[in-house]
Amino acid sequence: MVNDSERMIELGREVVAIESAAVDALRGRIGEAFARACVLMMECEGRVVVTGMGKSGHVGGKIAATLASTGTPAFFVHPGEASHGDLGMITPGDLVLALSNSGETGEVLTILPLLKRMGVPLIALTGNPASTLAREADVHIDVGVEKEACPLDLAPTASTTAALVMGDALAIALLQARGFTHEDFARSHPGGSLGKRLLLRVSDLMHSGERLPVVREDDHLREALLEMTAKGLGMTAVLDAEGRLAGIFTDGDLRRCFDARHDLHGARVAEVMTRGGVRIGADRLAAEALRLMEERKINALLVVDEADRLVGALNMHDLLRAGVV
Repeated sequence: MVNDSERMIELGREVVAIESAAVDALRGRIGEAFARACVLMMECEGRVVVTGMGKSGHVGGKIAATLASTGTPAFFVHPGEASHGDLGMITPGDLVLALSNSGETGEVLTILPLLKRMGVPLIALTGNPASTLAREADVHIDVGVEKEACPLDLAPTASTTAALVMGDALAIALLQARGFTHEDFARSHPGGSLGKRLLLRVSDLMHSGERLPVVREDDHLREALLEMTAKGLGMTAVLDAEGRLAGIFTDGDLRRCFDARHDLHGARVAEVMTRGGVRIGADRLAAEALRLMEERKINALLVVDEADRLVGALNMHDLLRAGVV
């Protein structure tokens, strides 16, 4: 069993070494053809249609997804289905990115005449520059490998890794060329944690209107406690006689009241509140509110408008529920 384990480890490391070498060899092949492919994809007025059979098809699906999420509209079409109706998904304004290690995949070659008739540009990723697909393509990028990681040199392993990495290289080069930003990425991933951190505003999460806890400076402490309990934020905003924001009263202030032995029935809010309070604009990102809370070691924020008028309140639980934390 020990020897078997050692052999498994040795084989695993050998696979990683072979595939690493295959990826490293791609560096020298990223040149004029790669640049022309990027230009064609940038100039494409439609979508990038990725196609490939078998393992190349699985890699193509991932490349299409990466392109689409980084600013290049793209989708995958199965070449076998394309010749049975799905070719209608490709329009004259599109561009086709075809993957085939041999460059002789029958299902892919079958649709080439129709692509030519539509005038659709063709970019090919193959492991054989002399293949039919490579010759027919407007741009061919060589993703060939010296050998597969499979000891039989049969199962697509290093070759699919090389094709996947070249697809990533195209996607990221296009991302940079388009000036694609964090915000653009977030708009494509609104359900992800990054999307929430980059898209959610304080105004999307804050408590306002009837849900906003508010008392006056001259209210008794008991009234502040009732308001905090009713609204469930662990704090209440405090307004002065003119209705301007004067400060905040929190659970922490309440604990300090006990330590200072204040009369919980007779004390006024003005005597025990935190004046001013930490504030944030309603239009700021929720992620900024989180950072401010962490920096100031607090659990709640007052939300104000451009004129510093109270419009809402926010606490750490709101950020947790929204997935910002």
